Amino acid sequence: MIVPRYYENLNVLHENTQPARAYYVPASCRMDDLVEHREGSDRLQLLNGKWKFQYFKSIYDVKDAFYEMGYDTGAFDEIEVPGVWQMAGYDTHQYTNIRYPFPFDPPYVPQDIPCGAYVHTFSYAKDVDAAKAFLNFEGVDSCFYVWINGEYVGYSQVSHMTGEYDVTDILKEGENTIAVLVMKWCDGSYLEDQDKFRMSGIFRDVYILKRPECAIRDYRITTSVLKEKAEVKLDLSFYQETAVKVTIEDRNGVVVAEGQAEHDGAFTFEIIQPTLWNTENPYLYTLILQSENETIVDHIAVRTIEIKDKVIYFNGQKIKFRGVNRHDSDPVTGFTVDVEKIKKDLTLMKQHNFNAIRSSHYPNAPYFYQMCDKYGFMVCDEADIEAHGPYMLYCKEDTDYNRFKKWNEKIADNPEWEAAILDRVRQMVERDKNRFCIVMWSMGNESAYGCNFEKALAWTKQYDPSRITQYESARYRNYDVTYNYENLDLYSRMYPALSEIEEYLEKDGSKPFLLVEYCHSMGNGPGDFEDYFQMIHSDDRMCGGFVWEWCDHAVAHDQAENGKTKYYYGGDHGEAIHDGNFCMDGLVYPDRTPHTGLLEYKNVYRPVRVRSFDQERGTLTLHNYMDFDDIQDFVDICYEVTQDGLSVQKGKVVGASAAPHSDCTVGLDIDVPTAGRVYLKLSYQLKKELPLVSAGHVLGFDELLLENKDGRNQTAAKWTASDVEVSDIRVEEDDAWIVLNGDGFTYRLDKRTGLFSGLQYAGREYLNHPMELNIWRAPTDNDMYIRAEWEKAHYDEAYTRAYSEQTLQNKFGVMIMCHAGVVAPTVQKLIDVEIMWKIDGAGRIAAGITAVKDEELPDLPRFGIRMFLDKKLSEVAYYGMGPQESYRDKHRAASHGLFRSSVQELHEDYIMPQENGSHYDCDYVELTNQRYGMAVAAEHTFSFNASYYTQEVLTQTKHNYELTEADSTVLCIDHAQNGIGSNSCGPVVSDEYRFSENEFRFDFTLVPFVRG
Repeated sequence: MIVPRYYENLNVLHENTQPARAYYVPASCRMDDLVEHREGSDRLQLLNGKWKFQYFKSIYDVKDAFYEMGYDTGAFDEIEVPGVWQMAGYDTHQYTNIRYPFPFDPPYVPQDIPCGAYVHTFSYAKDVDAAKAFLNFEGVDSCFYVWINGEYVGYSQVSHMTGEYDVTDILKEGENTIAVLVMKWCDGSYLEDQDKFRMSGIFRDVYILKRPECAIRDYRITTSVLKEKAEVKLDLSFYQETAVKVTIEDRNGVVVAEGQAEHDGAFTFEIIQPTLWNTENPYLYTLILQSENETIVDHIAVRTIEIKDKVIYFNGQKIKFRGVNRHDSDPVTGFTVDVEKIKKDLTLMKQHNFNAIRSSHYPNAPYFYQMCDKYGFMVCDEADIEAHGPYMLYCKEDTDYNRFKKWNEKIADNPEWEAAILDRVRQMVERDKNRFCIVMWSMGNESAYGCNFEKALAWTKQYDPSRITQYESARYRNYDVTYNYENLDLYSRMYPALSEIEEYLEKDGSKPFLLVEYCHSMGNGPGDFEDYFQMIHSDDRMCGGFVWEWCDHAVAHDQAENGKTKYYYGGDHGEAIHDGNFCMDGLVYPDRTPHTGLLEYKNVYRPVRVRSFDQERGTLTLHNYMDFDDIQDFVDICYEVTQDGLSVQKGKVVGASAAPHSDCTVGLDIDVPTAGRVYLKLSYQLKKELPLVSAGHVLGFDELLLENKDGRNQTAAKWTASDVEVSDIRVEEDDAWIVLNGDGFTYRLDKRTGLFSGLQYAGREYLNHPMELNIWRAPTDNDMYIRAEWEKAHYDEAYTRAYSEQTLQNKFGVMIMCHAGVVAPTVQKLIDVEIMWKIDGAGRIAAGITAVKDEELPDLPRFGIRMFLDKKLSEVAYYGMGPQESYRDKHRAASHGLFRSSVQELHEDYIMPQENGSHYDCDYVELTNQRYGMAVAAEHTFSFNASYYTQEVLTQTKHNYELTEADSTVLCIDHAQNGIGSNSCGPVVSDEYRFSENEFRFDFTLVPFVRG
């Protein structure tokens, strides 16, 4: 072993690092574009690129002093820096959520720690005006030792934080060699147990800053708003004191304040009639700090955040956090993410109505916060702390009392960890203190509570009383100890049921309530955005929340034969300890394609909503959910009236003006057709240019069903109405079959099931396989707990058997009455059904199914029929909710209309296959090719999905690229499905969305047809 064992010593966190300071990028002269293009500074030398690299399975395999000058690295490979070595093919990927991937034995980690040796040669030119040199590593997982030109520089840990070293006396003019030894694990890994893939290496930028001898070392900007002015306080400290000219300019470059500073200390400047920063208008002032040989350009936002009467106010206005939790994640580069990747995330967030981000569960790259300043996001900045693993330790008496106590005593309430925890919190605050987007400091995530977090909160509140403090895990405490919560500003919760929130507000309510994580967005979900929205807006003490989470985490491999990228999740790399696809829980896919859940969020959090529409008087009342802009300044409102999906009137709503959080009423004179389903749709289009979002972008919509004389969909009425009174249907019957021969059709009903096994119409057979009563769906990720009950009831093995049938015939056609049961092995009869089939002379099949479920059994996944249609029926037209998938609790992003699609396009390709592609509240659906088709219509709306994949295949297949198509177009017509919810981590599906009925009836009509 060639290094001291700092990596297992809680008393050594860093060696030779510079004291923590605010992030900034200096230059020799004024340079304003150093937020997203900091490499443009002549005082910043990036060391990124191809480095020599050797991977070792064990620290004990590192025998050579590879850092010495002249060492032959010919046997080394090359690796990209920044990057993680697992993505380069070394070691193995591992995803765990809570569990440590090694024994819990702090401060010790496994003896054979994998590690990577990095060597890089670079040219350095000394600058007479900037003689000092500081080496910066912005992110290394988990700890690292550094040498330059064979000389030891230092050691540091805290993966997601900058380690800075003064290397002035080590660097030489010309060629230099830097060597780094990175350990996969260290004692700090016990505090870095975040829910993510575990990856290692130099994953953020490495660079040298050239600085003058006389220069600013650190500065802190704070602002306060008075009646007509803002005070800007600038607290400076120097390496060596020098004269600094301080200038503050507005957005147009006009100087609004200036002065001089020459020594350590605080200086105050005034801005008269300041423009305040907010998420809808992220107005920034420019701060220029100019000394003889250096200029630092930064940006200032003037804004306030405070808590009054248990309510959060921003610039004096009550606000709600429309937030999302975000990890650094990319399917190709791991958690190496650059400016462009961050900007893509921020753009999508802005387009989908988010105004806040939680940096879960560690500080992001420092320029991320500058970008949030620039583009208008409030940020909850979170320390690089998660010690969730002790919660999983063996506990003989497995109660909350014992488990929480043991969880706390290991780290949170153990003084041996005080220095490490305080160090991580202080480094975060010191580095990011000048970023005004940060409105909240979080002490970390899921690490229990104790004396160490009390001290971290106390230090944070004393150092920066201007921001809010948050730490959800404060509730996981040792009940035998009385703790101090006076420095904790919010009551935070993860995934509470609505009833729990109501209970807190009624019985306590002493602090604002923050949903620090809610609406677990795993797979096909979540289904409860609207319910949480209503709760958040029902009480001012509810300050909003952060959805879990932004993106699916996966590792991209090569393409499958079907052209799909192979995305791997936990367990796919052969690792023994993993948590499967629990990392696939985002609002966007790994490549940032939106999930339907993101579309759902966008419309639930639209900026404007309709309060009411008085159709008779033609008056529309709107509510403005924006925090700072008037409706008339922020959106244009366009309207459209549709009749059975066809547009009959369009226009623009004029005169809508409402201050934030208030209503307005405007006139809206429209003509309502007397027949058909008629909807009024209001679209809210961005009126002004926003950073990242252009004017005209649709931010959401409202849809209202209008009253008229005949509200039936006329096409559905056509399909269900029979005009054939004379029936010429021949009925043939034996012990097993009933065969109906009519004019142009032959239908075959199986007496053993009471269902059709053949539907031949106009010379074509429509069914490839017999029809089925259908109660199973491929479980969604959010079904993971109720799935066990469904399988216990053998719903996945259910089939239909008939007990009796009766055939009657009159002038209107043939009626077949069947008594049947839905049954499964080893359990009682699941459902007793009475099926009535009415077949008229034109071949229409009207169905009426009455069902009685055994009340002992759990809620059904679904109930309906499944047909395996000719695969040539590949085109779909339907009137219902679309164009994206929709369910009883997940349809706010969908609207009613006449939609056309292919069967392939209806499939939502979740990486872990599951139920998808349903369309809710439909009047009819048609599956066709160019010449013939099958229509399904009903007087009462239904759901359908059409797919090339059976629910059995979707249930059994672990990855989307492994899916195999059926030989049919699989059409499911559903009376109902159970709600989607977010129970993979959130509460159970709300009662109103459960398919809990034990008795119900389902009526629909099947119509084979030939065009023309």
